[in-house]
Amino acid sequence: MGQKINPLGFRLGTTQSHDSLWFAQPINYSENLQEDKKIRDYIKNYIKINIRISSGVEGIAGIKIKKRIDLIQVIISMGFPKLLIEGKPGRIEELQMNLQKKLNCVNRKLNIAITRIANPYGHPNILAEFIAGQLRNRVSFRKAMKKAIELTEQAGTKGIQIQIAGRIDGKEIARVEWIREGRVPLQTIRAKIDYCSYTVRTIYGVLGIKVWIFVNKE
Repeated sequence: MGQKINPLGFRLGTTQSHDSLWFAQPINYSENLQEDKKIRDYIKNYIKINIRISSGVEGIAGIKIKKRIDLIQVIISMGFPKLLIEGKPGRIEELQMNLQKKLNCVNRKLNIAITRIANPYGHPNILAEFIAGQLRNRVSFRKAMKKAIELTEQAGTKGIQIQIAGRIDGKEIARVEWIREGRVPLQTIRAKIDYCSYTVRTIYGVLGIKVWIFVNKE
C-alpha cells in the first residue's frame, strides 16, 4: 500500500533546507547530533516552563543550528516572540548562560537569536500545539480541527491536512481521523509543503497529531 515518507526529508535540496548546518568528521558526527538534540529539547523545555500562555501555544516554529569551530549559533523562529522578549528582562541571556553550562562548551561561544514569523498559524508546529492544547482541554476533536483550518485560511495558505490518531474522545478503540481543505500535493516535489508530527498526552492516553500545510510556491 501507500508508502509514506516524511515530506520534509523528501524535499531536501529542492524546496527544503537543513535545520542544522555544520560539518563534522565521521568520528564526531554522533556527538554533534546529540548536542543538537540537547539544544532543541532544552530550549523547548525552557519556554514551556517559563512562559505561561493562555492558549497553550508555545509558538516555536523551528530551531535552526549553525556551528563553526568557535561558535554555535541558534536561531529560534517564533510566532509570538513577545512572550520571550517581554516579561522578565534578560530572559534570552539567562537561556544562553544555562545552555552554555549544560553543554559545557568551554572554547565555543553560544549565540541565540530570535526571529519572528509573519503568519504564526500558517506554520504546522504552532498549529499542532494549538490543536494539542484544545484536545487537552477536552474540546471535541472535530471542533479543534475546524478551528485550526479557519486559522490557517486567515494566514493565506493553499491547502492543509490534519490527522489525529489514538483514543479520540476517550473511545475504547483507537482510530485515525483526518480532514483536508484545499490542495495538498504530497507527490509533487516542487510544491513547498510544511509538515509536523506532534504527540499530545491526554487523560485517556497519547494522541498523535500530524499537520501538512501546502505553502504558496514562492
